[in-house]
Amino acid sequence: MSSGLSIVLFPVALGIVMLGLGLTLTVDDFRRVLAYPRAVVVSLVCQMLVLPAICLGLVLVADLRAELAVGMMLLAASPGGSTASLYSHLFKGNVALNLTLTAINSVLALFTLPLIVNLSVAAFIGSDSSIGLPVDKVIQVFALVLVPIAVGMTVRRRRPAFAARMQRPVKIVSVVVLVVVLTGAVLGIRGEIAATVGAVGLVALVFNLASLAVGYAVPRLLRVGHPEAVASSFEIGIHNATLAITIALSPALLNNSDIGMPPAIYGTLMFFTAAVFGFVAARHRSVATAGGRVPTSAR
Repeated sequence: MSSGLSIVLFPVALGIVMLGLGLTLTVDDFRRVLAYPRAVVVSLVCQMLVLPAICLGLVLVADLRAELAVGMMLLAASPGGSTASLYSHLFKGNVALNLTLTAINSVLALFTLPLIVNLSVAAFIGSDSSIGLPVDKVIQVFALVLVPIAVGMTVRRRRPAFAARMQRPVKIVSVVVLVVVLTGAVLGIRGEIAATVGAVGLVALVFNLASLAVGYAVPRLLRVGHPEAVASSFEIGIHNATLAITIALSPALLNNSDIGMPPAIYGTLMFFTAAVFGFVAARHRSVATAGGRVPTSAR
């Protein structure tokens, strides 16, 4: 597959992923914020305010070139990925909270992501740059994210049995399509990735580790329970890199491969670091339980 074709297919791949997410969501997932108010508020503050601030600090310290800096900020502004709930399930996090956070983050990011990207472009590239997300492009992002989610939720509400049967096939198809599309895109720009990974790889890794740590430590410090803190960590540490790459590479949006490099590198790293974090968190809980210390639980 040519890199040009794979880039064109990125919105299709993202649509399938968002459709799969919609098949798992109900209106109750948005209402569940009332069941976990503290956990939801703390996680959202970390996701929307703390992470962009940390990312900005890393970008400035590393003195990344302009496009890579914008790519990191685009990544920081992206919502949590749907894979977070899978990791949460594997490592005893609160999966229901993950669904709630993913649902709310995906909607809020439609407003915060264009704002952060446009501010980053103005700061690092220049306000007169042709790169950015004006209103017409923001509408396209809305369509890319909200339409398939709404379709999936509608199917779930009207045909719950069918939606339940389709969740696994859609998830498998989305993974296959993503792998094919990502492979095609990476092969087409492999030279650029090789030249970029040295400059941005360490920054992406540090940001990933910081995201996971903040997502767990801040809720625990504010007396949120261990399962909810684990869910928060995965939600904050596993970004929707597919959305960030789509926005960066799509000819109809930013159309800049350099901006897409940080999300691509982060998207590769996060699955491994999240697994390591999950094992560490599970071991920490086992040691705390064996020592007679019952983790604080608060919603």
